[in-house]
Amino acid sequence: MKKIILIIVLGFMTSISTNARDNSVDGLWPDAPELASRGHYKIGVRTLNLIHKNQIDVVHIEKGKPLPHYDRPLTVEVWYPADTDKVGGTYNNVYLRDGKTLVDLYGAAVRDANPLIGQKYPLVIISHGYPGNRFLMSHFGEHLASIGYVVVAIDHTDSNYQDAGAFPSTLLNRPYDQKFVLDEITRFDKEKEHFLENIVDTDNTGLIGYSMGGYGAVITAGGGVSQKISETDDASPESILSKITVGSDNYKKLIDPRFKAIVAIAPWGMERGFWDDAGLANIKKPMFFISGSVDDVSGYEKGTKLIFKKAVNTDRYLLTFENGNHNTAAPIPAPAEAFTATYNDGKSFAYAHYSDPVWDQLRMNNIADHFVTAYFGKLLKNDDRMDEYLSLETEANDATGDKRWRGFKPRTAKGLRLEHLSAGQ
Repeated sequence: MKKIILIIVLGFMTSISTNARDNSVDGLWPDAPELASRGHYKIGVRTLNLIHKNQIDVVHIEKGKPLPHYDRPLTVEVWYPADTDKVGGTYNNVYLRDGKTLVDLYGAAVRDANPLIGQKYPLVIISHGYPGNRFLMSHFGEHLASIGYVVVAIDHTDSNYQDAGAFPSTLLNRPYDQKFVLDEITRFDKEKEHFLENIVDTDNTGLIGYSMGGYGAVITAGGGVSQKISETDDASPESILSKITVGSDNYKKLIDPRFKAIVAIAPWGMERGFWDDAGLANIKKPMFFISGSVDDVSGYEKGTKLIFKKAVNTDRYLLTFENGNHNTAAPIPAPAEAFTATYNDGKSFAYAHYSDPVWDQLRMNNIADHFVTAYFGKLLKNDDRMDEYLSLETEANDATGDKRWRGFKPRTAKGLRLEHLSAGQ
């Protein structure tokens, strides 16, 4: 009997080890909600190197001197519906959270595959946290491309694992990076013989931002930062954040009508006073917020949920993972190498950057993919059938709650809450 038990335990440990080393970005649990399933499109992926010319060089600002400028580099990953019979590929040499360990990730996308032409696909832009990289939320990239979107994830300069620093650069550049990428993809759609030529509907663009990307998403949605923050030297040297202060002429030019739907996951900044009531009241674009209820980085009651409540002039949702922390829903499952890679003090494991103490990360990815599919399907593809997946009982923990959560198998929506407020509420 002891031998049998030992064999079972060893087999279980081997199974865990095998799964951990998979480094897959496109996993799907058997009990995943309906809309998390891969779509019928094959997926292509390419890397582009963009240059945003003549931007403020925040890193080299000197007090009392004219603002320095530079040509800001931005690397992006582009997923798209592909004309290929192949499935699967490798993302080589991706940095871990420690900023030094390089790993390979695996997914369904085929490198440099030909795009599937003949129609236009809505655009979705993905904006990572601080620090992060363009692969941190690649589950969204692959999933959305498989159901008919072009998806572009940004490596935000000064915010990546290997170059993180100069926090005011992140504070200023996030919304400008997001807008610039939209402009560039619009240009590529019209550029003869570009692989994106005539396949991107940039007039129907969505944005997914996590943590500092969520901060940028709130600004892109209309939530200009407070005057007080723009005058705070640590956050805004030489008052650079006045460019994104609500009501300023520069900020008005930043708000782009092509952004039709915004997903903000654990947006950072509310607890630090980056928005006041006037700034949040300026949000007019529809928003879908996602948060863990015990987020100790961006905050919940005084963080994400408070933004949700105070964005009174737009239609918005809030999906809450009960007892989820800051890594709720957004990051891919921790690559195997993150189990042992350390950073900073040599004692903190990179694994903690991707994981949650309560929720399984892949399960959260599947749930997030499901709701983002419904939300963007409704607003970017005008698919009214998606309302059935968004019009739910608030509390899935109610006795019959998860039976009425469309797309969830019985007993699999426990621990979730979805709130909805219309403009004016």
